[in-house]
Amino acid sequence: MTTSHSNVDPAELAKFSDLAHRWWDPESEFRPLHQINPLRLEWINSLVPLTGLNVVDIGCGGGILADAMARKGAQVLGIDLAIKSLKVAQLHALEAGTQGVQYRELSAEGLAEEQPEQFDVVTCMEMLEHVPDPSAVVKACAQLVKPGGWVFFSTLNRNPKSFLFAIVGAEYILNLLPKGTHEFARLIKPSELTTWARDFGLDAKGFKGMEYNPLTKRYWLSQDTSVNYLLACRKA
Repeated sequence: MTTSHSNVDPAELAKFSDLAHRWWDPESEFRPLHQINPLRLEWINSLVPLTGLNVVDIGCGGGILADAMARKGAQVLGIDLAIKSLKVAQLHALEAGTQGVQYRELSAEGLAEEQPEQFDVVTCMEMLEHVPDPSAVVKACAQLVKPGGWVFFSTLNRNPKSFLFAIVGAEYILNLLPKGTHEFARLIKPSELTTWARDFGLDAKGFKGMEYNPLTKRYWLSQDTSVNYLLACRKA
């Protein structure tokens, strides 16, 4: 089933579609996602053990997180509007023999209309900063999760430090990401994200920052949310 929605930037879809064949190459443009995936997976699993839970990954791309959550024992649905990325995700699951994961070309808003309050956990990682109306995605996440369920976001803060580190440093100096991956104006302050979450019935339960050392090429979670950060929310 294919559902179109106005809350999508065709240029952003094209950007990730052009790179789709490289999603599962750990030395490609997606290397940072492969490196941070164990960190975010373990943080999620520490707050809500995933085994046996019904999970949806919004903006799943090539399925790096969705596949990992399925391997933790969750039943995972990954959705995205970049069909090339979804085909890569499906092929990887087939080749790797991953059980309990499926993928659909569908928007968060479309799935929220179709399956409200059907998921124990909703994840939306590195996606909000790529859509025209991120608050609408937050609303859809809140609609998708069951009462008492968890919603996890990750995105980039908007301030001078994040511009220097996440855009100038990561994209133009260290070449960790393709140039143009992020637009500064689309980055999201934690205060903005928590306000949207609260407006749609989600209670913020905790933040984590994510830091990177270019000398050791190591990522770790911390309390510093000034650049990359994750937010855990729970629905009342």
